[in-house]
Amino acid sequence: MTTPDPLDPLDLLGVDDLLTEDERLIRDSVRAFTDRHVRPGLADWYEAGTFPVRELAPELGKLGVLGMHLEGYGCTGSTATEYGVACMELEAADSGLRSFVSVQGSLAMRSIHAFGSEEQKLRWLPELAAGQAVGCFGLTEPEAGSDPASMRTRARRDGTDWVLDGAKAWITNGSVSDVAVVWAATEEGVRGFLVPRGTPGFTARDIPGKLSLRASVTSELAFDGVRLPAGAMLPLARGLRAPLSSLGEARYGILWGTVGAARDCYRTAVQYARDRVQFGRPIGGFQLTQAKLVEMALELEKAYLVAVRIGRLKDEGRAQSAHISFGKLNNVRTALEIARSARTILGANGITTAYPVLRHANNLESVLTYEGTAEIHTLVLGEAITGESAYR
Repeated sequence: MTTPDPLDPLDLLGVDDLLTEDERLIRDSVRAFTDRHVRPGLADWYEAGTFPVRELAPELGKLGVLGMHLEGYGCTGSTATEYGVACMELEAADSGLRSFVSVQGSLAMRSIHAFGSEEQKLRWLPELAAGQAVGCFGLTEPEAGSDPASMRTRARRDGTDWVLDGAKAWITNGSVSDVAVVWAATEEGVRGFLVPRGTPGFTARDIPGKLSLRASVTSELAFDGVRLPAGAMLPLARGLRAPLSSLGEARYGILWGTVGAARDCYRTAVQYARDRVQFGRPIGGFQLTQAKLVEMALELEKAYLVAVRIGRLKDEGRAQSAHISFGKLNNVRTALEIARSARTILGANGITTAYPVLRHANNLESVLTYEGTAEIHTLVLGEAITGESAYR
């Protein structure tokens, strides 16, 4: 009779064993990258409200994670689960880092890859994949968040050109982007446009006063009579289905990424409970602390299993929008609760930048509502269960 391996306190069910050799290699490579290039500076970036996009983007390109799930044009063509594992390790460092990669790859690059002309793909995708250029995705507006159909940004034809007017808000990478993928209402329905940096009438400014996702660039975009040539329009993008399909790809990254944030909080709490001595013993020896850690471990493993299952469905071509909503709703909520519980174990130390838990908790407050609020994903699942739409 063989002796079972000792349990890993950070992975009690051994969910890591469900990953393939290639998936574990990607996990380890991205984890090593964040340890070397990201974690040493995170506390300072977060406190200062900065993110070194131009320094990190080429390194992320060399790592191969920018648009890694796309085929050709300098992209690695990874599986959905491999991309998910990468997102998990990126967000274990910080949600802002995973957001940068998600917006670059799943929103900007994916929109060009899926809906662009060959000329547009050749112009932008290799540079974006290498991190030599940065992209953003302009859909959300100040008055149109969960209801993008009410967007006020308009594009009208003027001869062979298009003229773009309007504004976008809460745009990750906005002010540092070399190209913005912008969605606007036209007489033909919603269409997508590529707006390069420096185009006359196009301006971007960072949103001040953020208490969440501070190590991330978040901007407002303004378009005042922006004249674009006919070749700026994404020819295959017609209607809201186009931008929403790219959002589905980004949401998929979120349901994996939040597992990483939760794991980082749980790992920190376990180590702190072992090291922190009160009343003559480590606080991990007290029942109430153990109860918190056990609850965190249970929920973390379940969220990880959800991510793996949806990844496999996606690789098999069987994932539907309701699956993505299931994962985002469950895993973001789980991660946020784990972060909050971890903070209580760390006590006052938990509110400092010396530990990652409150940084993760603050970030997850944004992740909870961006790219589909909990309420919207609840209604997606409600419709899947009942067959009735309750949006209006």
